Amino acid sequence: MGNRSRSPVATDPEHVFTDLREVAQRVREGLWREVAESSGELPAEEQAVGQISQFAQQERDRVLSAGANGLEKLADGRTDEISDDESFGMEAIVLLEGRPAILVQNQDFTSQQGDWAVLDSHRAAIRDSIARVGRVEVFGHTSLDWLGTAFLVSPDVIMTNRHVAMEFARGNGAGWTFQQGMSASVDMAEEYGALPTDSGPAYDIDEVLGIHQDVDMALLRVSSAVGGTALPTPLAVAADGPADLPGRPVYCVGYPAYDGRRNEPESMRRIFMDIYNVKRLQPGTTTELVPEQNVMKHDCSTLGGNSGSPVFDLVDHRVLGLHFGGRYRLGNYAVPLWQLVDDPLLRRAEVNFV
Repeated sequence: MGNRSRSPVATDPEHVFTDLREVAQRVREGLWREVAESSGELPAEEQAVGQISQFAQQERDRVLSAGANGLEKLADGRTDEISDDESFGMEAIVLLEGRPAILVQNQDFTSQQGDWAVLDSHRAAIRDSIARVGRVEVFGHTSLDWLGTAFLVSPDVIMTNRHVAMEFARGNGAGWTFQQGMSASVDMAEEYGALPTDSGPAYDIDEVLGIHQDVDMALLRVSSAVGGTALPTPLAVAADGPADLPGRPVYCVGYPAYDGRRNEPESMRRIFMDIYNVKRLQPGTTTELVPEQNVMKHDCSTLGGNSGSPVFDLVDHRVLGLHFGGRYRLGNYAVPLWQLVDDPLLRRAEVNFV
């Protein structure tokens, strides 16, 4: 099973779902409830588009139905009977339901089924988390207009990745400055469905406070524009790590971008439905801590634009890690922030360790 996985995160169904048969039944019930629209009811000029949509829906239903069959075989221990179509379908179910990438709208998210229904009981805390995460916008860059994700860690400091900040910052021997002709800001909105005229809270990046030498981290000082929205209170960053780290429920918030270099395109399409560059809530679990490498592994469904995303503990909503990348079929990596509680750069930034 694991050798056939093509997903951006290498997690098998039996490691994601607590009850494989219940998931299979729920998927089937969802398919039964869906009623496809007839393209014949559309105006003549729209029928071709309607037929394409109908065919896509039929293919989706076929894939999910095969996946439900595969889950039942897996639950029965009949792994050797699982076909390639059923394996493909199980992967689709894992990515769509087991490790979803939920669109954020109006700093909120839709209720989920199955194991992630638990998000509803944490809605208020998750909404607070969402409001303190933004997209790093850049001005004057030759090819990019945004770079990644950042989050508020002290009253006027955001944290992101080194490789994000290096797109607009340069060292001058005494510290860090902006590259000539460039500036940056962080936009706390950039949600799906927002109109171009809709503007969320945005803050200027005034200073590159520091870029860490040892881990993929940068700290940037921000301010609100005159008459603009005041900065929210910072997120709580974990000053200590949980004892039961492997398998602990977590979630990322960030802006996944299309990334065909490290992920298989069809897997991305099944999770993200060709909607990229907007804010998402991405639940998952931690999988391993490698303390000597300053790495915490997790299996949230992330992409390149998630660089700089916070990895939140779903139990107490402290930030456990700074997501910095992933490897196809192997999972994702974050800096375990509690290991840096005495780091001079983070102390200088007055990071809100709790």
